Amino acid sequence: MNNLILRPESVSQLLEHAQELAGLPLAALAHNLNQPVPDNLRRDKGWIGQLLELSLGASAGSKPEQDFPELGVELKTIPLDAAARPLETTFVCVAPLLNIAGLSWETSNVRNKLSRVLWIPVIGERDMPPGERLIGQPLLWTPNEEEEWLLRQDWEEIMELISLGRVQEITARHGQALQLRPKAANGRALTDAIGPDGNYIQTRPRGFYLKTSFTAALLARHFML
Repeated sequence: MNNLILRPESVSQLLEHAQELAGLPLAALAHNLNQPVPDNLRRDKGWIGQLLELSLGASAGSKPEQDFPELGVELKTIPLDAAARPLETTFVCVAPLLNIAGLSWETSNVRNKLSRVLWIPVIGERDMPPGERLIGQPLLWTPNEEEEWLLRQDWEEIMELISLGRVQEITARHGQALQLRPKAANGRALTDAIGPDGNYIQTRPRGFYLKTSFTAALLARHFML
């Protein structure tokens, strides 16, 4: 692997690049890309994802589209413990809280982001220094009928509650595969949403996340864990 980062021209090329990274410690990849390695992730929570995006030539950044829009592929890193269990939920995208009339699952950003995902497992316990964590074998995943049904059901239920002005009643326990949680750098960040009486209220921005039970089952099925 060299320092020249090329944008992949096909899904097979992207997958091949990802497979070449398997087994590397993150510090080795960071060194190859001339990137600093943080001592921990408390202030650099997005470091792992950004490092792999840089390495694989992702182009979307923070835009509301797939990381490889020309290939129709989203990149998701997933931290695993030594037993290959996901250590945290997976952020999908920011949830719309206003102007949601007419939104449908078929045209939703959640469905777009999850229509084809390149999962990159990163193996290492929470207290392991980031640079020592290992990149695992990649998985290119498209939801099967059952998975899509679960995701759609959760999305529609959550969006209905938002439209009814009940966003503040939604907890992380809602949903079997997908959950809604506050998504902001700190608790002081507020945005407009619909309140119970139909007027605007101020609330914390929300994001859609995949539950660990869903991603654990997904990985177990594909890697036969």
